[in-house]
Amino acid sequence: METLAKNKSFGGAQLICRHDSAQTKTPMRFSVYLPPAAKNAPVIWWLSGLTCTEENFTFKSGAQKCASECGVIVVAPDTSPRGAGVPGEEDAYDFGTGAGFYVDANIAPWSENYRMFSYIAEELPAVVAQNFPQADMRRQSVMGHSMGGHGALILALKNPGRFRAVSAFAPICNPSGCAWGQKALAGYLGEDKTEWQKWDAAELIKAGAKCPEIWAEQGAADEFLHSGQLMPEALQTACEKTNQPLKMQTRDGYDHSYYFIATFIGDHITRHAQTLAA
Repeated sequence: METLAKNKSFGGAQLICRHDSAQTKTPMRFSVYLPPAAKNAPVIWWLSGLTCTEENFTFKSGAQKCASECGVIVVAPDTSPRGAGVPGEEDAYDFGTGAGFYVDANIAPWSENYRMFSYIAEELPAVVAQNFPQADMRRQSVMGHSMGGHGALILALKNPGRFRAVSAFAPICNPSGCAWGQKALAGYLGEDKTEWQKWDAAELIKAGAKCPEIWAEQGAADEFLHSGQLMPEALQTACEKTNQPLKMQTRDGYDHSYYFIATFIGDHITRHAQTLAA
């Protein structure tokens, strides 16, 4: 692992790191915030949305202050491989580079590199554990935004017992039913929709998957809510039918941007930290 940047922030350190990934077969970047005097600190994973890198959350969310106060490590990976050389990966903002959708592709040519689920679930935690001994890997939680909200939900649902808390800002709740998700799932997984359901939070919950209470924030002025890309109603229905705990909050006037995330990220980190400390 290589440290590309290190800056003092609220008494702790904000790092940008890079390593060679066996899962994606490319160099991968991620950010790590280490609180001051971090020792046996719990780890919060943040997964970002379409077009983002590890830098968007790190530079725009303002999460460092609350993470410092709560004594938690925050890790934010990139959203896809970079420079894999797959034909067409640079053609659109919602598929390929910057749009890994946190799934493991199973059809060529994407299956060689686009293995973001295994990268996030298996490889990157091992890198963090090896390089940051102050991280208490027994205490982890996960959160994300939009495509990353989808990623946070499926990561928790497909790894029962691993994450003590899960939350999301404007998550893509039912990718099988929206244009973004349908394009990504068909491209990475093929046309068999039973395969799509394995990577769809609403469908996983309907099939019996469970995780800790999901805490979801949704801006009422979110343009992607009104265009049908996010589908929080599908998540609500699935949770109601299966008794999966869900707290869904709608915030009047807020949109899909990082202004929304920055406003409420402190609430999320504080709640995660309290759960991780219990």
